[in-house]
Amino acid sequence: MEFRYLGNSGLKISEITYGNWLTHGSQVENDMAAQCVRAALDEGISTFDTADVYANTKAETVLGEALKGERRESLEIFTKVYWPTGPGGKNDTGLSRKHIMESINGSLQRLQTDYVDLYQAHRYDTETPLEETMQAFADVVRQGKALYIGVSEWTADQIRAGVELARELNIQLISSQPQYSMLWRVIEDEVVATSAELGVSQIVWSPIAQGVLSGKYVPGQPLPEGSRATDEKGGADMIKRFMRDDVLTKVQDLKPIADDAGLTMAQLAIAWVLQNDNVAAALVGASRPEQVAENVKAAGVKLDADAMAAIDSALGDVIERDPGKTKETSPQTRVV
Repeated sequence: MEFRYLGNSGLKISEITYGNWLTHGSQVENDMAAQCVRAALDEGISTFDTADVYANTKAETVLGEALKGERRESLEIFTKVYWPTGPGGKNDTGLSRKHIMESINGSLQRLQTDYVDLYQAHRYDTETPLEETMQAFADVVRQGKALYIGVSEWTADQIRAGVELARELNIQLISSQPQYSMLWRVIEDEVVATSAELGVSQIVWSPIAQGVLSGKYVPGQPLPEGSRATDEKGGADMIKRFMRDDVLTKVQDLKPIADDAGLTMAQLAIAWVLQNDNVAAALVGASRPEQVAENVKAAGVKLDADAMAAIDSALGDVIERDPGKTKETSPQTRVV
């Protein structure tokens, strides 16, 4: 495992970070989830990312149990706040002071820890003044409940405004957590450029495009049993944008590139996002321990210029680059 600094801070995190979205508390039984976390620890992963909304708080509980007994100082634990939790009442969502202060307490209890290393705004809240949100985050930091602040799926302008307020409040906003993969490059032109200027790193989710870049979905063939594309609990909805025949056909053209690099297609996809200097970590999940061991082999891999060019050529016009997609895919009004 290799480690990278998160933003313009002194915090180092594992460049392969374990995330438990769509798995713990829903798709994967608790004992298997614990085995996956143990496999991550055994492979040198020290950074774990979750959110209160995952499985409506159950994912945090599962992760807290799985990490119980580990030396806290050797771990970096991240969680998030924004989406509706609990019964979904009028104040059970968003980035109001009320929801943030109540949510951090719930997350810490479920994670069985006194603090999280990174507390992230899971989306931008268009209905709460940013000043209110950042003041609440500052108070969470001053209370010792979080060490650093981050955001997820914010636009470049939103990140800039957040960083400016954070600096006025003397706290550190050091990370952005967007979707990023060979197929989904919408952050490159604006979010990455702005983040690099401001000292903010990317912790990217879905580097394998929900499994599409593993090559397991073949045009004209039945969907693999038990795969994300067959998951009616949410996985199928997330993956459907990539399940077009033109995308799946071009993904198959990546196989010889992966073979030449001595990697599986999934490892190639993870290694690709880590070539971006502004990326601090790639988030990977797992439903089986052996998947963790395979994903970790992407750590430290350097892809040469020929391989990077070959990837671009293979995927061609199925790559999504429009920076406007960041705002498009985020809620424009608060979700209740």
